[in-house]
Amino acid sequence: MNGWIILDKPVGLGSTQAVGAVKRVCREAGLGKVKVGHGGTLDPLASGVLPIALGEATKLCGRMLDASKIYDFTIRFGTQTDGLDAEGEVVATSDVRPTLAEIEAVLPRFTGAIEQVPPAFSAIKIDGQRAYDLARKGEAIEMKARAVTVHSLRHAGLDPASIAAPEECTPDQVRSDERGETLQEVTLTAHVSKGTYIRSLARDIAHAVGTVGHVTMLRRTKAGPFDLSQAISLDKLNAFGQGAAQSEVFLPLEAGLVDIPALNLSPEAAGAIRQGRVWTGGSTDDGLYWGRDSEMRPVALIEALAGTLKVVRGFNL
Repeated sequence: MNGWIILDKPVGLGSTQAVGAVKRVCREAGLGKVKVGHGGTLDPLASGVLPIALGEATKLCGRMLDASKIYDFTIRFGTQTDGLDAEGEVVATSDVRPTLAEIEAVLPRFTGAIEQVPPAFSAIKIDGQRAYDLARKGEAIEMKARAVTVHSLRHAGLDPASIAAPEECTPDQVRSDERGETLQEVTLTAHVSKGTYIRSLARDIAHAVGTVGHVTMLRRTKAGPFDLSQAISLDKLNAFGQGAAQSEVFLPLEAGLVDIPALNLSPEAAGAIRQGRVWTGGSTDDGLYWGRDSEMRPVALIEALAGTLKVVRGFNL
C-alpha cells in the first residue's frame, strides 16, 4: 500500500482520528501494519479534503503540508467568539450588518501577501505550549502577526436566506448597494498559502466592514493536487475494510505528484538514483521532477541542475 486515500472528512472528526480510522480499515482489509500520515491538519469543526498518505507516499507529506489550499467558509456577522468559530464563547457583538457591495469592496485588502494574527485557539506553540491549551486556562496570550499569502478571495454566491430582514436593522445600518440589502452572513472562497487561518481572515473581513463575525461553516475543497472529486466518505472507507475493491478508495503514489513534471529515466539512471547517487550527463532543464523507470514506477523526487540529477526524496517501490 503505497499511495493515497483522500478522505472527505466530516465535521467532528479530528485529523489524527482520521489517520487512526485508515489504519483500522487497513487492518480489517488484511493489509497488516501500514505506515500512515496526513497531508495537512483539518480542524475538527471543518469538513472536506484530507489527504492521507500510506506507505512510501508518507514521504510526500511534507510537500503536502507546504501546498496551498482552497476553502469555502461562511462568516456570520454580529457576534465574535473567543475561538472565532461557532463553538466559542461570545466576546463581542455588533448591530451592524454589511451589504454585499461593502464586503466585495474590502476583499482586495485581504488578497496577496498579507499579515494576520492567528486565533488564540490554535495549535501554535508559545514557550513550548500550545496556544489553545493556554487559552483554555484563561491565560492572556499575545499572538504575533505572521505573513501569509491569499492567492484569491471571492464571493461564493448569495444565499437568499442570508439576507437580513428590514425589521432586524435600524435605518442607519441599511447601507446602499444595488438592492439596499444587508446580510446576516456571507460565504466566500479563499485560495491560501500554508499557515493561513481562515478564522482570522473571517474576523478581519468583518472588522473591515465595521462589524464583528465568526466562522459558522468551513470546508476545504482542495489541498495541493487533490480536490473533492477524488475524496471518499467515511462510509466508503469503512466498506474497504469489509471487502470493497481497493480501486474504489485508493490513489497511486504518483497522484500526489501531478503538479510536478515527470522525467523518464534510463535503466542506468534509475539504478543510480535508487542507490542515491548523482547522475550526470543529462540534458534536462533545471528544476524539480519526479523520475520514473521504464515501467512507469516512481523512483524519486529529483532535482535537475546543470546537467546532473540529484535525489531529493527516494521511493522504495
